[in-house]
Amino acid sequence: MSEKSVIIIGSGFAGLSAASFMAREGWNVTVLEKNSTAGGRACQLKEQGFTFDMGPSFYWMPDVFERFFNQFGKKVSDYYQLTRLDPSYRVYWSDGYTDLPADYNALRDVFESLEPGSGPLLDKYLREAAYKYEVGVNKLVYKPGLSLTEFMDWQTISGVFRLEVFTSIKKHIYKYFKHSKLRQLMEFPVLFLGALPQDTPALYSLMNYADIKGGTWYPEGGMYAIVDGMYRLALELGVQFKFEEAVTRIEINNAVVSKVITAKGSYTADAVISGADYHFTETTLLPPAYRSYSDSYWDKKVMAPSCLMYYVGLNKKLKKPVHHALFFDVPFDQHGVEIYKDPKWPTEPLFYVSVSSATDPSVAPEGQENIVFLVPVAAGLEEDTAELREKYFQLIARRMEKHLGESILDSVVYKKTFSVSDFVKDYHSFRGNAYGLANTLMQTAIFRPSCQSKKVKNLFYTGQLTVPGPGVPPSLISGEVVAKQVIKSIK
Repeated sequence: MSEKSVIIIGSGFAGLSAASFMAREGWNVTVLEKNSTAGGRACQLKEQGFTFDMGPSFYWMPDVFERFFNQFGKKVSDYYQLTRLDPSYRVYWSDGYTDLPADYNALRDVFESLEPGSGPLLDKYLREAAYKYEVGVNKLVYKPGLSLTEFMDWQTISGVFRLEVFTSIKKHIYKYFKHSKLRQLMEFPVLFLGALPQDTPALYSLMNYADIKGGTWYPEGGMYAIVDGMYRLALELGVQFKFEEAVTRIEINNAVVSKVITAKGSYTADAVISGADYHFTETTLLPPAYRSYSDSYWDKKVMAPSCLMYYVGLNKKLKKPVHHALFFDVPFDQHGVEIYKDPKWPTEPLFYVSVSSATDPSVAPEGQENIVFLVPVAAGLEEDTAELREKYFQLIARRMEKHLGESILDSVVYKKTFSVSDFVKDYHSFRGNAYGLANTLMQTAIFRPSCQSKKVKNLFYTGQLTVPGPGVPPSLISGEVVAKQVIKSIK
């Protein structure tokens, strides 16, 4: 029997994952990437001695990464080195800050100091979250989400009430914690990555478990070290990469992909997996008759946020930097409404800061600091101008200066901004989203765009707009899920 072949469009985390799983099963794999390096949104910016991760910066769920490499007889440590951060992160309030220590007992003490009696409640909350993590991450997310019957086993059915898919995480958190700071600490992972807490199933308390029990880690050299590791693994498995080769169209003949066309040539294969933006693939690469979803379908989708980002180099060291910091020093709920319910540029933004040079001196020149600022904003916003970006930079930098008690603005020697219009231009991102679809109940599992085309027999999808959802670990899982589906479907 002749060797089967697959073309993968895009080399983000999902594309790299799918490529390795397909190669492991003996398929001839070619990855077409429009950029000069692998990684997709997880790309790297190097300027003036600074090295910035342009995409993800939080390393959560280390077990998912370990599981990925284990399936190829490898370990994470074969490709990059990890450091657990302590504190995991710092949260700034209007009246000071709270460090979230890596040690659980110390974290429990922090909860008790804010709300006496909350320590035992945190224990109970995390026991329930551990169950959700076990079932949700190790069972449900590895399903292709093509049919309800996938979830019809006794463990899932009997545990559906324990999974709390019909209760909001906001209501769930409120059962345990009364102090506003504790509630915000528990709500922020879903707010920043997916939807308003009141619209997110309590199932996603598994994110709290991932945060508190799994810990926050840092791969030496930055998040791009993961991309580099996955790329090297794919090469070892025989995957071929074609860089600077953007796909311009997909030709269909009798409901089968006949050719994938680039500016440099054309390719044929038994199957095609698009790791490019799902909406872009459907609306730009495919003939209209072969789209699975209409414009009205996409218009109704609730998007996870886009981002307003700043990559900043300082010509000095900060006095007491922490690697990850969240600034919740303004009203918490208003910004969420301005992302999800009443989309607009935020009035008083919450924001996140990563000072990776606090952990890794290699990412900045000696005696200098590498800072990434991130403001979550609504997808699809317009008026993304240089003036507006500068206004927000001044605003958040001054708030950071106030909390740190030292200057930042007068020490900036490098600055690059990236926001909604850049996500569209650089990544073909639907409505300029950064994280795909929001994690609402009606956009979970079978309710997400399908990983298999409804109209083209050998066309498949992977990444944040299909199953299982947004974030780096889900993207790794998405690649594995789609690879299994291709192998099952293409005989």
